[in-house]
Amino acid sequence: MKRLFLVVVAVLSMTTTFAESESTDKTNNANAYDMSVNLRRLGSTLGLTLDQMESVSDIHRTFCGEMIIAGQAHKDDRKVLVDEAVAKDLKYMSYILTPEQYAKYKLLLVTTLNNRGLK
Repeated sequence: MKRLFLVVVAVLSMTTTFAESESTDKTNNANAYDMSVNLRRLGSTLGLTLDQMESVSDIHRTFCGEMIIAGQAHKDDRKVLVDEAVAKDLKYMSYILTPEQYAKYKLLLVTTLNNRGLK
């Protein structure tokens, strides 16, 4: 009886450990796909006008939503969804930003994606 109890305790503790690491991975994964930034700082860094700031805010909100969806998607689909979201974001930003602003924005975005392990 004592051995049975010890086996049950061991199995439960292993299950708890596995579940804990699984939820930690999901939390880290969700944080990597959260692309929200301080838009005032971004606007200051890029030298945006008020009109550009409003448009960039809308585009970035859409991009953040698409990245959250990519983070929740199946592992096999994530890369495709991230690539599509980034391509769409860069396409829309190219319409709003000047060539100098766009180059700086692209550098910031690619660096952020690399730092988070998404590229």
